[in-house]
Amino acid sequence: MKRMYHQFPQKPEFEQKYNFKADLPYIVKIMAGIDGQSGTFITDAPDLKGRTIKAKRSINVEIVDRSTDFYSLNKNNLGSVIAGLDNEGTVDFRMALRYSYLDEKYDRVPFKGDSFLVRASLENGVLTLKVHRIEGLGRTESGRIADTIVDEIVRNAPNA
Repeated sequence: MKRMYHQFPQKPEFEQKYNFKADLPYIVKIMAGIDGQSGTFITDAPDLKGRTIKAKRSINVEIVDRSTDFYSLNKNNLGSVIAGLDNEGTVDFRMALRYSYLDEKYDRVPFKGDSFLVRASLENGVLTLKVHRIEGLGRTESGRIADTIVDEIVRNAPNA
């Protein structure tokens, strides 16, 4: 079953090839594990007054369905998603990064996030990741999204 988004850009912002010793269902499992993760980073304040803030970044992962729609991908629905996947092929994801920070009163304040399309293609032991920002101000670079995916693949590898 192909899971390719029909509007994926011809020239994505980031593309990288990696040697890979697992199958496509493993990649989907890794992506489901990334859903719900969060961390902190330093960025410019959303009020554009030239100051920096420590912000929280939360990740939501979706997988394409029928080449036009995306739906949530997480550990709860992983089994039904990987049931129809081949060991090699292409799967598209959408990753939404939500940002927030604590103001002076320690209230969490959300601000504009970034969204990315991610294409994972696996063929003959080579994983190609293509990442393209489709929304947001670019507080997170496309290459950083690919790095996060690869870091999770390495961290969860059975022989690591």
